[in-house]
Amino acid sequence: MPKRSPATASRRARSGPAAANRPGKSGVAERLEAHGIQPTAQRVAVAEFVLGTDRHPAAETVLREVRSRLPYVSRATVYNTLRLFVERGLLRQLVLAEGHTVFDPRTEPHHHFIDEETGEILDIPWEALAVEHTDRLPGLDVREYQVVLRGRRRPDRRG
Repeated sequence: MPKRSPATASRRARSGPAAANRPGKSGVAERLEAHGIQPTAQRVAVAEFVLGTDRHPAAETVLREVRSRLPYVSRATVYNTLRLFVERGLLRQLVLAEGHTVFDPRTEPHHHFIDEETGEILDIPWEALAVEHTDRLPGLDVREYQVVLRGRRRPDRRG
């Protein structure tokens, strides 16, 4: 069994209790390999965060989170890894506002709601909304669509 450096042990210790909520490294590595991606330490670190979140992080958020565990990872590595994950179908890249790109770990069809007060992006189940007659749009062959709703959350009216 190979020896681990003190730096590796330190990084593992820093992952703390929150790491229990993320997929295990071997599971993440297997998932990457299943998509034809070589699971380097940097790619696994990016995958652990971005595939284990229910948020829609921007690339800079991913970089900040990954650097908290791997301080030496470069911006280019994180951005290239995100692009690779999108190309291989692990993530969806979304432009939900002008100049604001985020990454979505949910690749199955669904819609989004953007809270204009907080900027939070919420997933809306596909079946919650109906878009009809896309085949009747003159001169257009619709391949895919998603609905982006914008507004504010209603106050909780429970009891």
